Amino acid sequence: MKYMSAKEAAAVWNLSERSIQEYCMQGRIGGAVLHGNTWNIPAASQKPVRNSKETASSPLLGILRREKESQFMGGIYHRLQIDMTYHSNRIAENRLTHEQTQYLFETKQIYIADRAVRVDDIVEAVNHFNCIDLVIEQASSGVSEQFIKELHRALKIGTTDAYKDWFFVGNYKSFSNTGSPLPSSSPEYVSQKMKELLDTYRTASPKRLEDILEFYMRFEAIKPFQSGNGRVGRLLMLSECLRNGIVPFILFKDMKPSYHHGLSIWHQERSVLRDICLEAQHHFQSIMEHFSIV
Repeated sequence: MKYMSAKEAAAVWNLSERSIQEYCMQGRIGGAVLHGNTWNIPAASQKPVRNSKETASSPLLGILRREKESQFMGGIYHRLQIDMTYHSNRIAENRLTHEQTQYLFETKQIYIADRAVRVDDIVEAVNHFNCIDLVIEQASSGVSEQFIKELHRALKIGTTDAYKDWFFVGNYKSFSNTGSPLPSSSPEYVSQKMKELLDTYRTASPKRLEDILEFYMRFEAIKPFQSGNGRVGRLLMLSECLRNGIVPFILFKDMKPSYHHGLSIWHQERSVLRDICLEAQHHFQSIMEHFSIV
C-alpha cells in the first residue's frame, strides 16, 4: 500500500498540516498509522468531511485533550506542559532548568550535571505536569472548591511539605502564611472567604480576561493553602481561559518582578498586571498560530 505524509495530504486536500494531524488523532482518516511523530496516510484515503459540530472559534481545549490522550509529542500540549511547568515553578523558586524540565517530561528521567538538585524540585515538576493534565480534563466543569483542593493535592503530593503534620495537602492552611509580601486571610476565615469568592465569580457570565484576573487576585488575597497558592492560582487561570475560549497565557520567570508589583498594586492600578498578562497572552497566541490553531 502506498502512503503519504500529513504534509503531502495537506497539499492534496487543501488543508493545513495541523488539521491533517488532528483528523488522524481523531481516527477520521481510515488506515492512518503513527510512526514516531509521523503519520503515514494511505494514498487512496478520502478527504475527511468537517464535522458541523466543530467550532473554529475555540479549538484549543479539544486539541489539548486529543494530544494528551494520544501522548502526541511536538504539539501544543507538549509545549504547554514544558513551558508552563518550567516558568510557573521557577517563579516559585524551583531550580530545574528548562532543559531539565523538558527532559523530565519527555523521558520521565532527570539528568544532573555538576550540581545538586532538590528532590522537591523534581517531584513538584512531575506533579505540575499532572496538574496541567487535570486542568485539561476538567476545565469544562469550571472552578469549584473540590477542583481547587484537587489541584493543590496534585501539586504537593509526595513533597517534603506533605510529610509535615501541620501541612494539609489538598486542604486549607492551618497557620498564617509567612514570607509573602502581600497580606492574606487568617486560617479561620479561609473557608468562608473561598465560598464567597466562588459564589461571586459564578455570577459573572460570560467570563472576560478581567473577570479571571479579578478572581485570581481575590484568590491570592486569601492564600487558602499553606504554600503553592501562586501555582494553583495560575493553573486556575489557565483552566478558566480554556473553558471560556480565551487565549491562555504563561507568565515567564523573567516577568516575576513586574508580576509581583502588579499583584501588590492591583486595587490601585489594574493596568500593570493586566498588561503583563496581555503580553504573555500575545506570546501564546503566536504559539497557537505556529501550530495553525486559530
